[in-house]
Amino acid sequence: MAHRIIQPEGWKPAKGYANGILSRSGTLYVGGQIGWTADQVFEVHDFIGQMRQALMNIRTVVEAAGGTCADIVRLTWYVTDKADYLAHQAEVGAAYREVLGRNFPAMTMVVIDALVEDEALLEIEATAEIG
Repeated sequence: MAHRIIQPEGWKPAKGYANGILSRSGTLYVGGQIGWTADQVFEVHDFIGQMRQALMNIRTVVEAAGGTCADIVRLTWYVTDKADYLAHQAEVGAAYREVLGRNFPAMTMVVIDALVEDEALLEIEATAEIG
């Protein structure tokens, strides 16, 4: 079996990248997800709203590969505004648990100047072990 591209049903096609790649060994690599919808539209423009959407996008890719949130073993966050993130810690935790539950994988957060999509306030990539 070759590596399998994971593209959730109903999502607008990814251009030049894959939303997810499931390896032969069952490792799922979820490409960086931002706070836009399946139609690649930003419906929210605040940090918590975009974070919630990015996490929902990760959950959708993991589920499309046959996994669950409990299978997520790593998250790497790229945020454009450290102060905005720190100012909303309680909301970050609540939104995280709402979307991914009480699964707390290894995490890294990196503060960056900008993302390719100008409206994006953060991008999160994930790794999961499926089955």
